[in-house]
Amino acid sequence: MLELKEITVKVEGGKEILKNLSLKIEAGKFVVITGPNGGGKSTLAKLVAGIIKPSSGKIFFNGKDITNLNITERAKLGVTFAFQQPVRFKGITVRDLISIAAGDTNMDEKKLCAYLYDVGLCAKNYIDREINASLSGGEIKRIEIATAIARKTQLSIFDEPEAGIDIWSFNNLTGVFEKMRQENDGSIIIISHQERIFEIADEIIVLADGQISMQGKKEDVLPKLFTSEDKCSFCTGGIQ
Repeated sequence: MLELKEITVKVEGGKEILKNLSLKIEAGKFVVITGPNGGGKSTLAKLVAGIIKPSSGKIFFNGKDITNLNITERAKLGVTFAFQQPVRFKGITVRDLISIAAGDTNMDEKKLCAYLYDVGLCAKNYIDREINASLSGGEIKRIEIATAIARKTQLSIFDEPEAGIDIWSFNNLTGVFEKMRQENDGSIIIISHQERIFEIADEIIVLADGQISMQGKKEDVLPKLFTSEDKCSFCTGGIQ
């Protein structure tokens, strides 16, 4: 279980990005966090991953206080984070990256290929390529999602996985997330604006102006999320 207690995040100048926010996410849940741009969604994701630290408050994971642990220490406890803009690793091949993520340096090629197939990539064209500038942003994003699937961690966080992904691949990604949910007992948190991802969630959290505007089961939140003009009723300007 993930629990945030009275979390505040301030940036230079004293502006509060997250404001005394408290949140519980039970183990095994598929949760989507949405809301207007600038509302604090990506900050919340990075906070849970350990990339940034809170100005005040505490973070607990499976009952352990992880507030002061860095991203590597949290990863060892079972927290995976997929960046909105994935990192490139010069000198490391796709084969290496997925094998390391899975903790199996002797992983057979059939299994490696299956992870790439799940994210819409032809393994023979990618498995021995380096994670460098020769790959497009969309390709890197899909490879990063494949590594997150391979890790099978207790908590997987995806920051706008649809960014840079073509429509065909995005349609298939929803299936990938559903498969992750079925095959892994861990929790999944996705930052997204996409209604199709809302529909496969257990819970939806609306974050606006650094605070939670709404949290609940999908069937309770989703009908209230859009007005008749197809705009989010909790967010300025609506959800794209």
